Amino acid sequence: MKPLELKLKGDTQVIVTRRFAASPEAVFRAHVEPDLIRKWMLGPDGWTMPECMADFRPGGSFRYVWANEEGESFLITGECIACEPFSRLEHVERMHLPDPTPDNHIVTTFDPDREGTLMTMVMTLPSAEVRSTMLGTGMERGMEVSYQRLEGLLG
Repeated sequence: MKPLELKLKGDTQVIVTRRFAASPEAVFRAHVEPDLIRKWMLGPDGWTMPECMADFRPGGSFRYVWANEEGESFLITGECIACEPFSRLEHVERMHLPDPTPDNHIVTTFDPDREGTLMTMVMTLPSAEVRSTMLGTGMERGMEVSYQRLEGLLG
């Protein structure tokens, strides 16, 4: 499958696309079911997800905690705004560094295509500075490694 593509739009948006050789239903479920999320959304090698709570109903919330062998940890929390099974998720998330960052508004779509599913994630951040800081964390590489894991899980 084609690797992750990341594009910038305007001063505050990041658009991520990735194709998967699996149905939209399977890719969608992997984004909302905690047992599946824990298997692939780990970022670079050496990280685990000791805590994964996800309730992707409108008004529901999620909390992901990652940890590595060096004792470092990372936390993201958020709330679900809309959930259209197998086709669209809308939520806000914030990283805790340790204080929460401003909200990152995310809309993810799961569209069938000839190769399986085209996933498109549009992130809208509150400012260019916040977007720059987020991109500087190595987010793109972490996402690609995680999505490679997901591809293997779905395959």
